[in-house]
Amino acid sequence: MDKSSLKKFICSALAIFICLMPAYSLELDMSVDEEIRKNYNPSKLELDALPPIPEIKNTAPKTPASTANSISVPTSVPQKSVSQTSTQPPKTVPSTDFAKNTGKVKKDLPKTSTKDDFAAIKIKKGTKFLVKSQTAVSDYSRAGAVLSFVSLEPVTKRYITIPAGTVFKGVVVESHQPQATGNGGLIVLKADKLIYKGSTYSMDARITKAGGKKIFFNNIKGKRQYWKGVGVQIDKGENFYQKSRRASKKLADNPVGVIISPIPTIAGVVVYAVNFVGSPLFSIYYKGGHISLPAGTLYEIKLNEDLYIY
Repeated sequence: MDKSSLKKFICSALAIFICLMPAYSLELDMSVDEEIRKNYNPSKLELDALPPIPEIKNTAPKTPASTANSISVPTSVPQKSVSQTSTQPPKTVPSTDFAKNTGKVKKDLPKTSTKDDFAAIKIKKGTKFLVKSQTAVSDYSRAGAVLSFVSLEPVTKRYITIPAGTVFKGVVVESHQPQATGNGGLIVLKADKLIYKGSTYSMDARITKAGGKKIFFNNIKGKRQYWKGVGVQIDKGENFYQKSRRASKKLADNPVGVIISPIPTIAGVVVYAVNFVGSPLFSIYYKGGHISLPAGTLYEIKLNEDLYIY
């Protein structure tokens, strides 16, 4: 016998010995049973000892004599006593509205659309497409002009791949030619449609690159030539000064013109100073550069919102 079995045997023996000790014996008090037997005869039935059942009185309202005489009871139908009809439960339970009995308000389920929304494939916002334009655009284009693009690379997402050659549609939102304040031409483009497997899907997207250059705020701008205009104005004053110096040199070679030879130089200095100081003001009216993007220009389209394909 191993140690664990020996321990179990000793513990069991001690438990049995403790339970058999006289200190743990119970003494029952039988005096209560004797009192019950004196006052109660068990030979009698309980129904005989119980009080009689009270009779049910007819509580139906009495009808006037005139109405009682007008109502005729068919003789073929046996009449039942009021006590019998009142005590019998109804054979059928009347149908009632569940909402009225429970006090709960019935709520209609939300109506679902006819399309299977669970079958829609989502292309998340921020997805980019590299496309090539099939339409030339410039700052002469009018707002509302339609553009066409073709994707050059496939874009793979979960459950769907937009293959290369997919057609995108765009529109010219705004455009203007170079302005007299030094601003260049402006073109604002927006991609608004995707044609996939013969179906057209509306989308919200913007142009982020055009011709390899990044586009900010969806605005394709011509070169701003304000500072170029400043330089042009300074160059004009310098050229005039150089011409005046040459004129003064020629007059100095003539004995008669020596007297008036300083006048052209002085005029050249004045004109040069006016152009140098006034160049920032004069350049405001210098027009910026035009912008023209021919067909075949590369663009990058980026989704602003999620696009769902059914």
